[in-house]
Amino acid sequence: MTRLTPLAKLRAPLGAQEIELQQIDFEGGGMSLLRTRIREGSRFTIFDIDPVTARAWGEALLQWAQAQPRE
Repeated sequence: MTRLTPLAKLRAPLGAQEIELQQIDFEGGGMSLLRTRIREGSRFTIFDIDPVTARAWGEALLQWAQAQPRE
């Protein structure tokens, strides 16, 4: 049985997308994955990424956010 652990739930204010992050752990063991689930109305986009990709993506998001003017 696969175990999903909720990590975060966000709502993007402009498009009203719901973003959920979950950790996926497989019964047989092995690498945990990060599931990103984006809901836009009745449409869902779901993808699972490995820790190396998650780190690179997170760093790119932080770099972009830090370069934006603060309100």
